Amino acid sequence: MQTTLPAVPTPDDAALWHGGRLYLADQRLLPDRAEFLALDDAPGVAEAIRAMVVRGAPAIGVAAAYGVVLAARTAYRAAGPAWHDAITPDLDLLAQARPTAVNLAWAVRRMAGLIARLDAADPEPALLAEALSIHAEDRAANRRMGDLGAGLITGPTDVITHCNAGAIATGGYGTALGVIRSAYAVGKVRRVYADETRPWMQGARLTAWELMDSGIPVTLQADGAAASLMAGGGVGWVIVGSDRIAANGDVANKIGTYGLAILARYHGVKVMVAAPTSTVDMDLSCGGDIPIEERDPEELLSCGGRRLAPAGCAARNPVFDVTPAALVDAIVTERGVVLAPTLEKMRALMG
Repeated sequence: MQTTLPAVPTPDDAALWHGGRLYLADQRLLPDRAEFLALDDAPGVAEAIRAMVVRGAPAIGVAAAYGVVLAARTAYRAAGPAWHDAITPDLDLLAQARPTAVNLAWAVRRMAGLIARLDAADPEPALLAEALSIHAEDRAANRRMGDLGAGLITGPTDVITHCNAGAIATGGYGTALGVIRSAYAVGKVRRVYADETRPWMQGARLTAWELMDSGIPVTLQADGAAASLMAGGGVGWVIVGSDRIAANGDVANKIGTYGLAILARYHGVKVMVAAPTSTVDMDLSCGGDIPIEERDPEELLSCGGRRLAPAGCAARNPVFDVTPAALVDAIVTERGVVLAPTLEKMRALMG
């Protein structure tokens, strides 16, 4: 359990439990301001997930687990021994906060499984222990993925990453950026090219911030600049995270990942997806079954509070796209690596 709260969040501080409260690094403010948002109830956590105070599939799962702890506290105070019934609305609220990131539902289901085994006594201590375990397991998984992914890179080479799959998007260390950290530490990565990632600019605001904080050379580029960079040579890998992976190895990730994978295949650049097994959804046969979140078109029509498009302009704002498994060279998880993923290989990985 966190014994001291940092004065300001660092990349490893997406979610912290301290003094009986959940603290989330408000990722909407970074890098201009590094501030924590303190939360005391499950509806507040659900809204923070929906509003992208916390984002990144693993970090969302960790936050949701702590949200269940807060839900249990509220339910026990309100209903005493009948807390099992009282907690259900908050569990549903947390599970529905965002539709695509499967880690969210996975974490709530895991916590619900423990709830079903608890008696009428105060559930908070047992649920807090479970949430802390989920958090610690994610950190350890990221370290393992970092080592496994780095082992695939024959470098030194430049790499491209899209969106943010770093420590701030996870329980710590990062998925895609965890691989990059481990590979850079052994001299396999020269420079990281970070796509800016419209419309929330996670690459510009978060990935660049994290890599600079770690002393890893990073160059920011517009999302549309990747093709010309690949054409010039020197890029060996595209390394990204994922919000959901279907049973056949199709990958849902931040919008623009699909196009990046097509460009990579044309230019002979390999594509690596780093994600914990909690991101793999074996109940979905293919990427076409993955629910794709669509957010407010205003996010696309404006930037930094300034409107860009003319009044009355229509916009579509899908947050994710699906990259077919045929365009993925490797899926890296804490359980192992799947090369050229297929249904059979994913089944073998997941047991």
